[in-house]
Amino acid sequence: MRIGLLIYGSLDTLSGGYLYDRKLVEHLRQAGDAVEIVSLPWRSYPAHLADNLSLRLHRRLRDLRVDILLQDELNHPSLALVNRRLRRRQPRYPLISIVHHLRSSEQHPRRLLPLYRAVERAYLRSVDGFIFNSRTTRQAVAGLRGESDNLAPLGGVVAYPAADHLPAPDERAAAELIRARQSDAGPLRVLFVGNLIPRKGLHHLIAALTRLPRTDWRLDVIGDSAVDGAYAAGVRKQINAAGLDGNIRLHGRVSDGELTRQYSAAHLLAAPSYEGFGIVYLEAMAFGLPALAGVHGGGGEIVSHGVNGFTVEPADADGIAAHLSGLAKDREQLAELGRNARQRFDSHPRWADSAAKIREFLAACVR
Repeated sequence: MRIGLLIYGSLDTLSGGYLYDRKLVEHLRQAGDAVEIVSLPWRSYPAHLADNLSLRLHRRLRDLRVDILLQDELNHPSLALVNRRLRRRQPRYPLISIVHHLRSSEQHPRRLLPLYRAVERAYLRSVDGFIFNSRTTRQAVAGLRGESDNLAPLGGVVAYPAADHLPAPDERAAAELIRARQSDAGPLRVLFVGNLIPRKGLHHLIAALTRLPRTDWRLDVIGDSAVDGAYAAGVRKQINAAGLDGNIRLHGRVSDGELTRQYSAAHLLAAPSYEGFGIVYLEAMAFGLPALAGVHGGGGEIVSHGVNGFTVEPADADGIAAHLSGLAKDREQLAELGRNARQRFDSHPRWADSAAKIREFLAACVR
């Protein structure tokens, strides 16, 4: 197959969504398909809307020599009207949207949300089929489109992200990590992994930790602070105001090797965020780490409350603090959650499984 993939910026961008796209492209090329990356520049939301009036963009996409065009749904502001014009072209290639999570599912100023929902709805109605990263995302798309079934003429496929891109410990090594945490009477070592943006909920986690004795915990934060400089500055101010410089370490963006070291050294992953899926939870579970996840979004498809972690309201600082305090005092529970977390990772599909499922769907779309 000749496949196009339309994205903003670089395929190497650090996020779970771009990782998903990279692993898919890697699999398609290894299977013998030709994949052409079509990159649009990162700009402001109004500038992206203006792309719909660009004849240059329309001609660029119209003239692609592909059998099918994949579009990362993140690009929806640039494509809602462009896609309508492309669909009028005959013969034409199918338009398939890769949906990681919806912009309109995030928190935004109330005055802007109707605009975001209208633009995103128009885009979702302009494509022929979908690749969903979770059942939660599929339900969100159906709800915004106003349809419960038959989302598009070519339908859609749910293909979960995976976490076997990192060199995770084998079953025996993971069990040893879990036993070591069980016998460790020191402070609870909490790990946060995610870009420093409001949706990830780091400020909520810090607010919860301020409710615990400082001797009971340490927090390591892995994530790019350059994505939203104002938010990152606010987090540093929050830490300084609470006098927690000695308890919280901001590592910034790190290598895969350092990330695996952090997973191995931690007791718990805490990322009370909204996620369409949440690859980070699976990454942590590979190391036998329980996960504390946001109750909204796809995290609940990975984290079972009280079984391999906890799902929480991100703004419920008291509730988050209670879970953290309990684990700081009860290392038997920490170990039990950790064993269940590793089992959850072992039962999950790998990247090759999900990518093969997507390729089978794409092949059916172009027949």
